Amino acid sequence: MDYLLLCQQVLNGMQLGVMLFLMASGLTLVFGIMDLINLAHGSLFMVGAYLCATVYQMTGSFGIGLMAALPGTALVGILIETVALRKLYARSHLDQVLATYGLILFLNELTKILWGPRALFLDVPGVLSGTVEIIPGMPYPAFRLAIIIVGIIVAIGLYFLIARTRIGMLIRASATNREIVGALGVNVKLLYTLVFGLGALLAGLAGAMAGPLLAVEVGMGEDILILTFVVIVIGGIGSIRGALVGSILVGVIDTLGRAFMPTIFKLFMNPAAADGIGASLSSMSIYIFMAIILAWKPKGLLPAHA
Repeated sequence: MDYLLLCQQVLNGMQLGVMLFLMASGLTLVFGIMDLINLAHGSLFMVGAYLCATVYQMTGSFGIGLMAALPGTALVGILIETVALRKLYARSHLDQVLATYGLILFLNELTKILWGPRALFLDVPGVLSGTVEIIPGMPYPAFRLAIIIVGIIVAIGLYFLIARTRIGMLIRASATNREIVGALGVNVKLLYTLVFGLGALLAGLAGAMAGPLLAVEVGMGEDILILTFVVIVIGGIGSIRGALVGSILVGVIDTLGRAFMPTIFKLFMNPAAADGIGASLSSMSIYIFMAIILAWKPKGLLPAHA
């Protein structure tokens, strides 16, 4: 196995992990604090990608597209929370699943109406179109490296927001006992709206940065949503630390499995069979890993409330 190729795939796994973290951090906050299962979180990823792509194509600047996508997705999230989801807090999780699944269908069809059924394809921003030689002899795409750096900055920012600020204290208190927080005079509805808007903004950031790497198309958030739920289960529901650790683990395991498992099987079986079995097992690897983690620690690696 080529050492430089292994390092490159580990970095690719970290880049995927960062994308998953941006999704998982917002979703785990919503579920851990508001006790709301939001299947439409992936649709906010899609909204962020479309908003960024549209402004990017109009202005020729990815930075302007990104700056438009963040508040735009946050506003869409706040609108969804205010109009549709606020009525679901006291309902069962089954009702929440059914309602948010309906939101997925609604947002997919609305996206088709606004942007059409065709996918949008974006170029990597010119300033980040080159490579960076992190390790001698191993050039790595600057845009992917920028995604990793942005994810690290967001993780640090979330830590300070949750652990070091007054609103973070209220968020942690609401996750423990929302009734007591409300009795102390805190506007819990407004707090929930802000938390949901923050989760939507993070999903929009992930979608905007994924635009130059993926096709921006209807339903693009549904595949990443599945991986996001896996991350949350592995890391621990309601835990930002758990979301970070789980995201990196899932990203690296998934990437390394897809990159090397077929090659490993080719060592002792014919190439056609190795490709088929290797591809199948690599797709299963993160779910096998999740099952192992749950058998060992049923609440996840770093649950918010042990």
